[in-house]
Amino acid sequence: MSGEPTPSVTYPAYADGGLKRLLIDGHLVDSRSGATFECLNPATGETLAWICEGDAEDIDLAVRAARHAFDDGPWSKMKPYDRQIILSRFADLVDARHDEIACLDTLDMGMPLVRTMGNRRRAVGMLRFYAGLTTALLGDTIDNSIPGEYLTYSLKEPVGVVGAIIPWNNPHIAFIWKVGAALAAGCTVVLKPAEEASLSALLLGEMLLEAGLPAGVLNVVAGRGEVAGAALAAHADVDKIAFTGSTATGQEILRSSAGNLKRVTLELGGKSPNIVFADADLERAAEGAAMAAFGNSGQVCSAGTRLFVERPIFDEFVDRVAKVAEGLKVGNGLDRSTQLGPLVSSAQLERVTGYFEVARGEGAALRTGGVRLTDGEHSKGYFVAPTIFTEVEDEMRIASEEVFGPVVSAFSFDEGEDLVRRANATTFGLGGGVWTRDVSKAHRYARAIRAGTVWVNCYNLMDPAVPFGGYKMSGYGREGGVHQLDEFLNVKAVWLRTD
Repeated sequence: MSGEPTPSVTYPAYADGGLKRLLIDGHLVDSRSGATFECLNPATGETLAWICEGDAEDIDLAVRAARHAFDDGPWSKMKPYDRQIILSRFADLVDARHDEIACLDTLDMGMPLVRTMGNRRRAVGMLRFYAGLTTALLGDTIDNSIPGEYLTYSLKEPVGVVGAIIPWNNPHIAFIWKVGAALAAGCTVVLKPAEEASLSALLLGEMLLEAGLPAGVLNVVAGRGEVAGAALAAHADVDKIAFTGSTATGQEILRSSAGNLKRVTLELGGKSPNIVFADADLERAAEGAAMAAFGNSGQVCSAGTRLFVERPIFDEFVDRVAKVAEGLKVGNGLDRSTQLGPLVSSAQLERVTGYFEVARGEGAALRTGGVRLTDGEHSKGYFVAPTIFTEVEDEMRIASEEVFGPVVSAFSFDEGEDLVRRANATTFGLGGGVWTRDVSKAHRYARAIRAGTVWVNCYNLMDPAVPFGGYKMSGYGREGGVHQLDEFLNVKAVWLRTD
């Protein structure tokens, strides 16, 4: 298909090359400075749109709108049922227009249609899950031990104005994960999407207004992370920051939040171990290990990029994974046969290909890939071949630093406690995988891996009801599950003398 859209794909009107404005206080507005930035298709280099570039002044206007909507508007005072109705209506709109939203993400950041459109159930399911939780924010009655007659109980109340900063690697899902939870809790939001992929966030903001969300409850300000994102993190009238992105940026956000001691949740980077035992179903494990690392062109924070394979099967298994890698179709995501799209930007391409040279320089052996693809349909985009390195030592940069591209470091191991030490010998702790037919071994290593999620005989599965988040430098707080809403709520204790 040479990367051309299939006839069943409707090219979204939102990617029409025109100007996309910020959403502040219920209105689409230009940035105060008048600045704009170009939104490019990473598969072709074509211009999709121009986007108004927000800065600290626009962030301040958005925060003021969110503060007014929270303190003086109807949202935080609205009955749970009424918030539920709006979120349910939004879920219906997302369901009806999901193909358009998915195609927009494919154009904007490169993820193939087979993945973006496959997110329909997850996107709509998350919104319906959050809508359900609006009516389940329960306090407790507490039997205290103070002499006398006192009734004690707790209330859960929305934390206030939330600054949400989302990444570019799965834009519309990231929007729903942050905004859905915050709105269900009764908070108001200022959202800063990633500058590499802002289109679906701006569209979803408009759709929430269509669903009946009051003005100022959600504000969307596109712009540079070091300008708009930094201003949002430091703003004294923001009560909480919910951030997903790199560990280095997360650290900066945490420092910026100290001014008013705002609440912070951070979902950061990873360098996840994926462990394959000799007794595993090797065919299933090879496919799973390949996509654990190469899915979304490796641009996944929980990607299983450190592949530990039991020594007796190491060569055979790496050959199996390499065969899967070499059979993957890399191309324009609008082609429904494409399995891996481009990297998101020229900067990301430079970063990933730079690690190819680093790995060779450190003595790693290239098993497959390790090149930028420039032929035919790849000539104008940021494509790299899925890559496997062997003869990797634990301390090499390729084995310890987050590449955020389709790159695997493969290690052999002999079963024992040293495996646990090596698997946990990372500053990160976001995810991990175990492949075995031995149920005792599965439970033992799932417990031993120090990470927020461990997948056994599968990888990177997500569900709205299941919490996701990290240990160590992968951040703190959880997204998904009933635990997530607690991140957006304050707990108030009430004492009432009854005698």
